[in-house]
This record gives sequence, structure tokens and C-alpha cells, in this order.
Amino acid sequence: MYPFLNCFLVLAAALATEGAVIVPGAAWTDTGGNVIQAHGGGFLKVSSTYYWYGEDKSLNSALFHAVSCYTSADLMTWTRQNDALTPIDGTNISTSNIVERPKVVYNQVNSEYVMWFHSDSSNYGAAQVGVATAKTPCGPYNYRGSFKPLGADSRDMSLFQDDDAARTTYLLYASDNNQNFKISKLDANYYGVVSQTSVLTASTLEAPGIIKRDGVYYLFASHTSGWDPNPNKVFTATSLAGPWSTQTDIAPVATRTYFSQNTFDLLINDNLAIYMGDRWRPSLLGSSRYIWFPLSWSTGIPQIVHTDVWSVDLSSGTYIAADGISYEAESGAISGSATILSDTSFSRGKAVGYLGNGGSVTINNVQGTGTAQWIALYYANGDSTWRNTTVSVNGGALVLVDQPNTGGGHVILSVPVKLNLRSGANSITFSAGQSNYAADLDKIIVYTAT
Repeated sequence: MYPFLNCFLVLAAALATEGAVIVPGAAWTDTGGNVIQAHGGGFLKVSSTYYWYGEDKSLNSALFHAVSCYTSADLMTWTRQNDALTPIDGTNISTSNIVERPKVVYNQVNSEYVMWFHSDSSNYGAAQVGVATAKTPCGPYNYRGSFKPLGADSRDMSLFQDDDAARTTYLLYASDNNQNFKISKLDANYYGVVSQTSVLTASTLEAPGIIKRDGVYYLFASHTSGWDPNPNKVFTATSLAGPWSTQTDIAPVATRTYFSQNTFDLLINDNLAIYMGDRWRPSLLGSSRYIWFPLSWSTGIPQIVHTDVWSVDLSSGTYIAADGISYEAESGAISGSATILSDTSFSRGKAVGYLGNGGSVTINNVQGTGTAQWIALYYANGDSTWRNTTVSVNGGALVLVDQPNTGGGHVILSVPVKLNLRSGANSITFSAGQSNYAADLDKIIVYTAT
């Protein structure tokens, strides 16, 4: 028998991490052991401390609950502080309103921190920006009001602060019913918008972020497809006024940016930046996950470096991708209706399909270290909806791992799960004891970094 672990349904991890490593798609927990709630996030470095602001979606609603504030010295271990912004009845930031994508910059004129965010009605009809200020990074912030920048719509948005002496700051926003993307200059106080700098007409962009590197501006953004992912792009220019280049993909198109949408792009140094994205789950918003990857300029244009488990060394300005051992699913023992599939998209041309509903596969002789280890499941789910699979180690309790749709049966993604493996050989069984079908399993990679 495979007794289920009650209340252990997770997208990414059976056990959450407190951040010694970054595991894209995992249930990332803070130092208090709680899942981080900071979606649509913005980041600010003050001295040696990083601040992460985001949407608290713990109520699984799009409506405003709080803008959270977390702190970290290493970008991997995060501590929740007081909420930076909370609802105010009778205003445009009540619990009946939308507050999304909070971004914070420091204003040297007034020696204060200024937060901008997407401020909207529950039906997204208001299409405004909101502004709030505080004297400390986590605030709490005082709400100043919401408005349409230069009288036009603003939905998905971000801020970019340039490196000139005045620290000129710009609003990046989807406008005109998401048809045109605009960059506009803020006033010296960062309380309002004074002029339009650039327009990318008919571009249908949202979820923006800008990195400036070696005098070049890199604009990252997704296109508009609701909560569903799409291939995120990058545009370049030597001036925020343009002209902007044509769009270039930052990840293989078929992966739809590894099922994520850009929220922030953090430059560490000229050799390292981090793509910070959200994997939205609209039916359970609080279980949306964070998809962070290194960005590499090795080809001249920033590209996501896909890695299941990685860490940042801020002292050297580098990242370290963890090593893992691969085990092919087709080399396991299949049972029931499970079938070996052949397709060039699989790592060695084969995978195991028809898992679940009576079909399962057991991968034997998986080497463990006697502790909890991250395991990446590489799979294909061609449905329009998510699937899931059970996982059992050495005949133990079943853990249920969600498998988001991959955008096609020939597209491979990975999801992580953290499992306790004994030292030496282990047997891991997938998709036993479930009546629904799981995704096709290509392979697993077992990591030792925790």
C-alpha cells in the first residue's frame, strides 16, 4: 500500500527549501518555514541587504491582501519583515481592488523610498498606477494615490532607475489596452510622470524589466496571453528613447520561458544577471512558484541558462550550477499499462508513457546520500491542463507532484521534488496508486546540493 501524505500536494517540492540553493519551481520557504508570498516581485539593494517586494497571494485571490517585504544577504535565504503596504478601505487599494507588481526605488532628493504598482479595479478596468512612500525600505508605506500616467492606461508595469547623477527613473508600462508599450520619465520626486520617452507601438508587451549593461539597455518582457506563459523576449537600445531592436528570444521558444513570465531582471555585475519570473497558477494563486535562472551574455544577447539547482556567490559575482546524476525512465521497470515511447524530443529518444491509471515505472539503483535530496523530473505534458504524478521512495508514502502543461507532447520541462534517499541504492516508483494519467516521464536527475 502507498498511503498518501495528507495536505502534501505541491507544485514543485515535497519538502521546501530555506534557500541554501535556488531551485526554480520549488516551494521556496523563508527562514520561518513559511512559503514565500512575493509574486510579481520587485527587488532593491540597500547597502549589503536585498529587499524583495511582492504580492501576497496566500488567500488564493487576485484581490489585494498585502505587499510583502523580505530581506536577504545572499539572494537565497529570505526573512519576512513587516508588510510594506496593506489595504485601506474606501481607496483604490482596498481589499476589493487589485495591487500588482510592486517596485521600489530610493529617491535621493527626499531621502525616501518610493513604491509604484499596478493599481486597478477588480475587473481590470481602472488601469492605473499607484504610488506610496516610506522612510525605510520595508516601510510601512504611505499611500499617495492612483492615476493614469499622462492620462493613458497602465497595467503591467515596472520601474527602471538609470545610473546618471540625478538617478533619473522611468515607468515601464503596458498601455492603450495592452496594445502599446511605453517608457515615461518620472518627476524628480518620483511621484508622477512628466514626459513620454519611448513607445513600442502595437508590441503587446507586458511584465517588463530593464537591465543596463555596458551602455546598452536591455528590455525584457513577455507578450500578452493572460495567465498562460509565452516566449519572453528581449529588446536592445543605446538610449531609452530608442530606436529599439527587434525582439529576440531569451529561451527556447517551445518552452514558453520554461513556463514562466518575467517579473524582474537583476544585474549582479557585467558577467552575471538573474532572470526572475513567476509560474502563475490562477486556480491557486498562492501556489504560483518562482522561476529564477542565471542570464548569460556569452552569445552577445542575454539568454537564460537552464539549471535545476543552483546558487549565487555574491563575493565573486558568479553562479554555481549543481551537479546531478541522470537516470533514464525507460531503463526502469514498467508495470501495468505503462509503455515505452519513442520520440527525438526525449533525452535518449525514449520515455515512459501511459503512466497512472494502472501504469507505473520504478527506477532502481538510484544512488543517495542518506539525506533529503533534490530530484528533477523531466517530463512532457501535451494537455492544456496540469497533470500530476505520485512518487514513492523504497515503497514508502506517496508524494504528489504537479506537472504543469509543457506546451506540447514533444516539449520537455522539469519540476523538482525533494525526497529522503538512503545512503546507497534506492528504488523510486512513479505514478503508482493514482487513477488519473500522469505526464510522460523522460528521465530524472538526482542532485546532492541542498
